[in-house]
Amino acid sequence: MKKKSIITAALVMLMFLSGCAAKEEKVELTVLAAASLTDVCDELKAEYEETHKDVELSFSYGGSGALQAQIEEGAPADIFISAATEQMDALKEAGLMNEDSITPLLENKVVLIVPRENPADISGFADLADSRVGIVGLGEPGSVPAGRYSEEILTNLGIFAQVKTKANYGSDVRTVLSWVEEGAVDCGMVYATDAYLSGKVQILCEAPEGSCSKVIYPAGIVKASAHQEAAAGFMEFLKSSKAAQKFKSYGFTVV
Repeated sequence: MKKKSIITAALVMLMFLSGCAAKEEKVELTVLAAASLTDVCDELKAEYEETHKDVELSFSYGGSGALQAQIEEGAPADIFISAATEQMDALKEAGLMNEDSITPLLENKVVLIVPRENPADISGFADLADSRVGIVGLGEPGSVPAGRYSEEILTNLGIFAQVKTKANYGSDVRTVLSWVEEGAVDCGMVYATDAYLSGKVQILCEAPEGSCSKVIYPAGIVKASAHQEAAAGFMEFLKSSKAAQKFKSYGFTVV
């Protein structure tokens, strides 16, 4: 009887140790992603972890320029999804990305939005130069791709000089969206996918055709990642038809 108890205890201990080992083997992937991807990526995280029990995804969202700087400074990161090719290209040229892993993933649009009641009675981009428009919300062009696209659009429309004096710059597009929702600014320029999520703003119009570069979101694996195989697995998921349907449901175009 005593011998049987010892064997049982040993089996229980083995099972416990096996469970601990399994937990230790779980891979945590850090994904740095543009703020405009917050909602869709939160859903994709849940779906991926449900079918990949050995992987835990940790997303960090922000302006693409700020995320680029984190990678350059050596912050832990496995995958980077930028809201523009500029940041990804800079990291690639610096040798900080696995070049073969980089892929154009999504396309977005820049839109002009106003608070739901539109108190400044704005009807389009031309009105931004009018004196009745006091504050325009824009992304910081040095670190937020949406801000750079916005400057490009306003320049091509010939009204950048007038709008610049009224600009209030945000650290990412979600900040600009929140300003418009709260009526803290008369209008703002954000991505279509962000605006579609809000019931507190009106989308007045998209940027005129040809007024700015295509808004392409590239994704790639960080060269310093210690989890190359797991990162490659998640990258394949991001390019899958299942992920594509989710991206489309949030208003993105899959490249």
